[in-house]
Amino acid sequence: GDRAFHNKPQTVATLAYAFMHGMNRAGMQAVGKHFPGHGGVVEDSHVAMPVDHRELEELLHSDIIPFESMIQNKLAAIMPAHVIYDKVDNKPAGYSSYWIETILRQRFGFQGVVFSDDLSMEAAGIVGGFGERADAALKAGCDMALVCNHLDGAIEAADFIRGYSNPTSQLRLVRMHGEK
Repeated sequence: GDRAFHNKPQTVATLAYAFMHGMNRAGMQAVGKHFPGHGGVVEDSHVAMPVDHRELEELLHSDIIPFESMIQNKLAAIMPAHVIYDKVDNKPAGYSSYWIETILRQRFGFQGVVFSDDLSMEAAGIVGGFGERADAALKAGCDMALVCNHLDGAIEAADFIRGYSNPTSQLRLVRMHGEK
């Protein structure tokens, strides 16, 4: 499509590394998105709920390859997709502790920041209002719940999670700073 580096996983990994290196040289950190991959769906999660019917093994040998490579090269942050991978879990990746904790953190050893995708997108609404969306993302393992382009939704989410604290997430966020 028009939002990806390439359709070959190894080429994506090479180009993503160069992009990340350039961002780092400019004093910024990179965020890899959309984990575990958006390549198996046509639907746009801004306006619909995409469902990817591939098995975990197929994803591991295709869309996930660039993420694994970038994690090994010290990628600072990752954003999960608002996509349901129904052969793996019944929740979108951004609300799935299986994808975030079991696969990303445990299997691949990712220690960086996990940002939710924009919780104002249509696919994010699967769990309810903005407060429930932020809560679900944080409970699944996201370090930061993002609400973009929707002021009332951001206020609702902030009010809903008022008092939320996760010291591990705070440490990850503090470590995510650019170097120049």
